[in-house]
Amino acid sequence: MCPHPGPTLIPPRGPHATGFSLANMAPPSDDDDSRFMRRALRLAERGRGRTHPNPMVGAVVARAGRVVGEGWHRAIGLDHAEVEALARAGARARGATMYVTLEPCAHTGRTPPCVEALERAGIARCVVALRDPHRIVNGRGIRSLRRAGIRVDVGVGADEARDLLGGYWLAHTRRRPRVTWKVAATLDGRIADRAGRSRWITGPEARAHGHRLRATADAVLIGSGTARADDPRLTARAVGAARQPLRVVCDSALELPLTLRLFGAALARGTVVACGPSAPLRRRRALEARGVTVWPLPLRAGRVSPAALARRLAREGRYEVLLEGGATLGTAWLRAGLVDRVALFTAPRLLGADGLAWCGALGVGSLRRARAGRIVQQRRLGADGFLLVDLAAREPGVGMGSAG
Repeated sequence: MCPHPGPTLIPPRGPHATGFSLANMAPPSDDDDSRFMRRALRLAERGRGRTHPNPMVGAVVARAGRVVGEGWHRAIGLDHAEVEALARAGARARGATMYVTLEPCAHTGRTPPCVEALERAGIARCVVALRDPHRIVNGRGIRSLRRAGIRVDVGVGADEARDLLGGYWLAHTRRRPRVTWKVAATLDGRIADRAGRSRWITGPEARAHGHRLRATADAVLIGSGTARADDPRLTARAVGAARQPLRVVCDSALELPLTLRLFGAALARGTVVACGPSAPLRRRRALEARGVTVWPLPLRAGRVSPAALARRLAREGRYEVLLEGGATLGTAWLRAGLVDRVALFTAPRLLGADGLAWCGALGVGSLRRARAGRIVQQRRLGADGFLLVDLAAREPGVGMGSAG
């Protein structure tokens, strides 16, 4: 996408210009392609939590096996990765290869198309990790580059780029966000004692990392039980957040008290309550009068439909969702096939069967049908442990029982 203003580059013309030759340049190797794309992916990661609703993108300009320019999309409203990399490369971009984690755009938004910048800079080859699934792009950039005589290779680092894009990719291919269920539990999987008390299961280092997760999310989602028990603010604090996530509460009948901090003057704007279509109009108007946004949505088994809410979040540009609800909400989303990752903080303490478990019944029935996952990150945070688990792709309801 190209919605943001940036400087106009007037570099030398492309490799097809009169008098230019590639005869004396060594062809790039597959190892070079992988190495430079990995660098572009690391650069793209620097924009996490700052580019919404644009995707994170990194770009590297390489010539004769060396980087001559690089950049990333730093924040909404700033230069795109390709423009920044070309600006740093200057005249050295002529005849060079650009490695970019997502297809350059070919449409005019707030700036001219990025493909035109590549053409003017004289880029000879463009290695693209992924085609941009956004309907405005979706192959147009690749076709434009090839028409201009630039060699385009697609697919280097594709899996890593898809993981990086996460919710952006899902929103434009499946019309839903990426959902990460954040859980803080004891060693035996308990999220609260028998009275519902959970402050604090984990230590300060783990809680600080939880705030970092919020800072990179587009929305934080809880249920009415968590809202009532914890009266949370759902803000990212003490981590230098570039912006605050949208705060979303599921309350099907609008029964939560108006005295909650989320409904107070400081937090009401930027808070959404998702409810059923028959929720009392009087309660809805009371929330809206405070600045809270109300989304009436279809119900499933008496609760706000996870699928309907997921679609609404994606339409609103909330591509990365951090689910911080308890077992009821999280299990409903898991059974609906809408939890993509689990961020599990584990404290080295035991509560036993008296405590509340973090996950409810999934209708699995046997170990063979258990939901599979892949650990993608693990670390120690003070006295606690942290695992980030990608759940294996599975269609809703397969091996999970029916939602409800």
